[in-house]
Amino acid sequence: MLSDLLSHFNYVVVILLMMTGLYVVFASNNLIKKLVGLSVFQTSVFLLYITMGKVKDGIPPIIEKSYDSHGDGHGGGHGDGHGDAVTHGADAAVKTAEVLYSNPLPHVLILTAIVVGVATLAVGLALVVRIREVYGTIEEEEIDRLNYAFDIDGIEEAMEEDAL
Repeated sequence: MLSDLLSHFNYVVVILLMMTGLYVVFASNNLIKKLVGLSVFQTSVFLLYITMGKVKDGIPPIIEKSYDSHGDGHGGGHGDGHGDAVTHGADAAVKTAEVLYSNPLPHVLILTAIVVGVATLAVGLALVVRIREVYGTIEEEEIDRLNYAFDIDGIEEAMEEDAL
């Protein structure tokens, strides 16, 4: 049981972060705490994708030099520079096929998602600042109470104006 849990440690961390972020969003009335909870939840999703993108015993997909039969990285030495593709092409394909590469696509997508997440968080914080300027608070229940009182007062004033 414990060995299974430790073998999937990344997934356990992802689930704990995800549930923590979700709890903060639901349990908190403070708008900044809600944004922090959303950021924690978002980070857990990033970790999930990065964890799935890692291939066991895989190496980064960076090819440093070409494969050839001489091992010097300069080709087959035929003088024209094109002989490797004909004479050693099959040999190079076999050597390349034996190498296991990690998939870089999840990492690239997560890099983009991080940039979008930071921008979205900045917009959310700017909205919280504006809400604070208008309502004088960032507590959700206070904002709802003020909105309700304004709606009731606004309806009564409009009805009085229509009656005159």
